Amino acid sequence: MKIIQVPRRFVLSEWGGTETTILQTSRALQQAGHEAAIFTSLALSDQRRESIAGVPVRRFPYSYPFFGLSAADRRDMDRKGGNLLSLSLLLGLLREPGVDILHAHTGKRVGGLVRTAARLRGIPYVVTLHGGFFAVPKGEMEQMLAPIRNTFEWGRAFGALLGARRVLEDADAVICVGGDEYAAAKARLPDKRVELIPNGVDCDAFAQGDAAAFRAAHGIAPERRILLCVSRIDYQKNQIGLVEALARVTGPIPQAHLVLIGPVTVAGYRDRLMARIEELGLGDRVTLVPGLRPDDPLLAGAYHAAEVFCLPSLHEPFGIVILEAWAAGRPVVASRVGGIPSFTQDGDDILLAEPGDSADLAARLLQVLQDQPLAARIAEAGRIKARRDYAWSAIAARLLEIYRELPRGRARGTGA
Repeated sequence: MKIIQVPRRFVLSEWGGTETTILQTSRALQQAGHEAAIFTSLALSDQRRESIAGVPVRRFPYSYPFFGLSAADRRDMDRKGGNLLSLSLLLGLLREPGVDILHAHTGKRVGGLVRTAARLRGIPYVVTLHGGFFAVPKGEMEQMLAPIRNTFEWGRAFGALLGARRVLEDADAVICVGGDEYAAAKARLPDKRVELIPNGVDCDAFAQGDAAAFRAAHGIAPERRILLCVSRIDYQKNQIGLVEALARVTGPIPQAHLVLIGPVTVAGYRDRLMARIEELGLGDRVTLVPGLRPDDPLLAGAYHAAEVFCLPSLHEPFGIVILEAWAAGRPVVASRVGGIPSFTQDGDDILLAEPGDSADLAARLLQVLQDQPLAARIAEAGRIKARRDYAWSAIAARLLEIYRELPRGRARGTGA
């Protein structure tokens, strides 16, 4: 079987949970004897062809069909939420020989390209929702749309021709990674096959890490007690709320030190974050690392340097970094939001705080930092769960099961 995975963008320098899922499932499909490749846009990249961990990646020219976009607007849209158009990607999907299934990881016009290519080729397509359809808070959506607020969109006709608004309705299956979006998709698409397949983790990759090397690389003293957050620097991830929680933690825990690792997807939010750190007098208590490649050994080192991992998101479809922290044997504190409660158990393998409540978040962090038996117990429960339930081979096997059950021999035509 030959599967083409189609995300909006795919670059090592701007890595996140969606990229990890696409790459690791592609590798697992290859290991099971199938062909898997990634076709995407040239957003944030100038390399048309690349191999990442043995998975071929092809990138195609694209544009944003809006009049009035600045270069900064385009860059912001590349990083998050941009509704791009790439007719060369469509041609690539049509010309690639021997394809059995197309798998979209986005909607809008790129999803429409996948829908159109599948219908013209007479093959099935599926769509995975990584949290961008039914479960995005209104405020976050407004911020994503900010770059196009004062522009004129000339690409609507392309969206209509590609059936961009029918991507989910016409898909042969819709896959959700998080429980909240799964429930929403089932309600919105009652006649559609909707499946829940969580993210996974390579437990062996995170089981060991050089904590001392990470501290040395970033000048963090051995006596500092590290609180770690690995996620995009973005209003969704709420690092400002975590910094405000740190201000409450440093009183009882004077050696507390926050490490934030993640690519900057919203520059304006990064600026607000740095300003808040200075306002609270925490400049020497916070280390910001603007992204590590997934194959950088310092990433595993960061997890092993930490006493506690924290994910303070305001919206989170799943939270793959929780699995990584579990695999590293670290206790986790996270927001009770999105898909997180669907795969965690508060008080057993995680401590959950109310989203947006920095006082509650600080209280949960202090519980872990001041109660070593509790920290050890929830860390061990998470480690066991990660190994038992979230191996990529098991996730890919479930995906293959869906692929094999998809209808074949679709009539050709766009059907837009």
